[in-house]
Amino acid sequence: MKIGILGGTFNPIHIGHLILAEEVREKLLLDRIIFVPTNIAPHKKNSDVAKASDRFKMLKLATSGNKFFKASNIEIKRPGPSFTIDTLREFKRIYADDELYFIIGSDLLKYLEAWKDLRDILKMVKFVVATRPGYPLEKIPSYIATVAIRAVDISAFEVREAIARKQSFRYLVPDVVYKYIVANKLYS
Repeated sequence: MKIGILGGTFNPIHIGHLILAEEVREKLLLDRIIFVPTNIAPHKKNSDVAKASDRFKMLKLATSGNKFFKASNIEIKRPGPSFTIDTLREFKRIYADDELYFIIGSDLLKYLEAWKDLRDILKMVKFVVATRPGYPLEKIPSYIATVAIRAVDISAFEVREAIARKQSFRYLVPDVVYKYIVANKLYS
C-alpha cells in the first residue's frame, strides 16, 4: 500500500487540511492518508493549543466520512514533544511493507532544516510538499516531490481568531467540528 502521513497541530482541523489530503491522495494514487495530531509541538508556543484529546476527537469526527482517511493518536500517546522522526520510526515498524509518503504544506518548508534527524527522515519516506496560498514553492530541495493543489486560504489561526472575536467560522471547518467546538466552548 501507499500511505500518506499528514501531521500537524490540527488546532483545529479545517477544510483546508481535508482538501489538501484528498487532492494529494488522488494525485499520488495513495491508498490511505493518516492524520497525526501532535502531542506537544516542538517548534511552536503551545499556550493556545487545545487539549490533545479534543484535537484528536475533532480529527476523528472530520475524517470519519472518508474511507481513505484515518486519524492516529500515535503522538498523543507518547509523552513529551512530538518529533517527526519518532513517529516515522513507529510507522515504519507498523507498516514495514508499505510505501510511506510524508506530506507537509509549503508553509513548513522554511523550517525544514531545523527538524530533528531530517536526514534519517528522508531515508524512511517519500517527502511531499503541497502548495499553500501565500507560500510559493521556491528553492525546493531535490529530495522533495511537489503537488499543486487548489488554493484554499484557511488557517487554524484564522479559525481561532474568528472564535475569539465571536465571528462566524461555520464554513471554515467541517460541520461536525463546528458543533464540537461550540458544544465544548473551545478557543473562546
